[in-house]
Amino acid sequence: MSKKLLILHTGGTISMAEGEDGKVAPSAQNPLLSSLERLNHPAQLSQESVLNVPSPHITLKHWELLKSRIEQAVNQEGFDGIVITHGTDTLEETAYFLDLALNVDVPVAITGAMRSSNELGSDGLINLQSAILVALSDDSQGKGVLVVMNDEIHNAKFVTKTHTTNVATFQTPTFGPCGLVTKNSAIYFQELTAYERFPVTAEITKRNIQLIKTYAGMDSFLLEQLAQSQCDGVVIEALGAGNLPPSCLKGVEALLNANIPVVLASRAFNGITQDVYDYEGGGKQLKQKGLIFTKGLSGQKARIKLMVLLNQQLDKPLKDYF
Repeated sequence: MSKKLLILHTGGTISMAEGEDGKVAPSAQNPLLSSLERLNHPAQLSQESVLNVPSPHITLKHWELLKSRIEQAVNQEGFDGIVITHGTDTLEETAYFLDLALNVDVPVAITGAMRSSNELGSDGLINLQSAILVALSDDSQGKGVLVVMNDEIHNAKFVTKTHTTNVATFQTPTFGPCGLVTKNSAIYFQELTAYERFPVTAEITKRNIQLIKTYAGMDSFLLEQLAQSQCDGVVIEALGAGNLPPSCLKGVEALLNANIPVVLASRAFNGITQDVYDYEGGGKQLKQKGLIFTKGLSGQKARIKLMVLLNQQLDKPLKDYF
């Protein structure tokens, strides 16, 4: 018997059309809904439009809606795989949240497009075809949520959008893609580490996690304001391997004194944060103060993980989860 696959549409460029004036906007009718017969797949396909929003409009409540629908489809309705179509601007964040929070044991693939449905060279249908093949593959089992774009398969944890318009925008810095999509199959050439799962409750929507980017000569103003705001956590995209300007350390101390966890990612594109430099503001001294190093997560992914972790009853120190 062929596998049952559910496609969940959420909007984004893949579902939009370009007008005569050259502007790209959401369509009243998602063009993908009438395009499945053009695809080659050995599956029983069902599809739903759960959302129709540009991905900059995506919120945590949308993530919760997707999580709930996927778990219902798999655990109650018996679907063997899930494909999500999504706008590319926040696709990596949706993918990583679901990767951490979903309680299912079937392949989940998420895809999008850089060109709208009626543009020359539109990549939407071929990306959807590739995502279907990934979700149908037995080899995709146990790999968490997979981002499928431009015939490549990427792990949700490290993939990121690297170009504003190029169809090859999704890349995995440092590690590269974990697999490729051929005409009729998904092929993996990296063994993925076991992915983490955390139960998520509705309380997560109350978490206020802020993300700050470091720059040369940065002062303490924003960090001190966050300390006074009593937010739940702060992620800082630090310089290099995990260093901060001395002029902002007063703000870091204010956050720590307010018992607000501070997580350090790097604003650099490749590599991981490390406690190497032993000078004022250097990573070694920051770690001694209690800052948490992400070891490769981007700032936006570290924010999601911190949000999810603060929603848990943890059985070990917070830093041990990064």
